Amino acid sequence: MPHPTSAGGGANPVRIAFYDFDGTLAAGNIVIRYAFYARRHPSRVRALYRACKLLLSVPFLAGLDLYSRSLFNRVFFRQYAGMREDWLTSLAEALFEKVIRPSLYPGAPKLIEEDRRQGHRLVLLSGELDFVLRPVVRFFGFDQLVANSLEFRDGVATGRVAPPLVAEREKVAAIERICKELAVEAGEAKAYSDSSSDLPMLESVGHPAAVNPDRRLKRVARARGWPVLDLKKL
Repeated sequence: MPHPTSAGGGANPVRIAFYDFDGTLAAGNIVIRYAFYARRHPSRVRALYRACKLLLSVPFLAGLDLYSRSLFNRVFFRQYAGMREDWLTSLAEALFEKVIRPSLYPGAPKLIEEDRRQGHRLVLLSGELDFVLRPVVRFFGFDQLVANSLEFRDGVATGRVAPPLVAEREKVAAIERICKELAVEAGEAKAYSDSSSDLPMLESVGHPAAVNPDRRLKRVARARGWPVLDLKKL
């Protein structure tokens, strides 16, 4: 059976829409969601230690994020070292219900549903950890998830991320890889993000949109005539 393609004039052309998560579809960030786990550590002593360590590291992490999102992710995910994989995954649904679901922007479901109605394959492309986002994938009905994965040894997190680290240019590589697998031109794809750190991601597709954009991204979007969306409202 021939592969459906947008380039070859097939009967079922593939369309793809790539979505960032933090700031685009929801408020919050990886620090807030890690704090959920840190506070619930089975050991009260370790829970207190992790919470204090996180609080003290916030100024450093904020500066690191401004310098490099990739480096920030690599350093921040070391916080998970020593946590058990089964415990992390068992709390993912509670994390979604208590932290993530209340933070979803009111306009996000409508945007996603419209792309689905138009026949797009929906891809969630985020630097967050995969087990955190699986309930989000189910909730919105995403077709595919591209996210970071922790490295585990004997069921315990080492604090390292399995390569490739999903951030900045690696998001572009993921878009190119998925488009190639589906025989789709990236110029026919959509992408949504709120952050100027995702400019390479937005520039790699033919139909970018700035969603709840930061100042720099809003400036770039207006200069280039990209749509600027506000999902914080219905």
